[in-house]
Amino acid sequence: MADQSSESSSEATDFIIQGLTSKGKPFRPSDWADRLCGIMARFNPDAGNGYDLHLQYSPYVQPALIEGVRSVLVDAKLYALEPMAYHFMRSFAKDNDLTIIEACLLPNKH
Repeated sequence: MADQSSESSSEATDFIIQGLTSKGKPFRPSDWADRLCGIMARFNPDAGNGYDLHLQYSPYVQPALIEGVRSVLVDAKLYALEPMAYHFMRSFAKDNDLTIIEACLLPNKH
């Protein structure tokens, strides 16, 4: 796991976890991205106490299908909300030999 004390919120970056290992094999189970985002759903600053909280993903950790590959989009704002959650996402990718793409995520247009 990365040294959490050495990374500041100004150094935290948006990134994408791709469901491909370093050998190009798909990560299993096939619904891994949905499961991981479900775990991270509690990191939602605007969630309040609604009855349907269990049906919402965090705005900072979203599943995506990119060029046919299951992926997870991680917004650097997660670091400001909970640094340990941000580091958990990076560690999950490293521990499972998944591809991390450093990227600037586009804002949602709801």
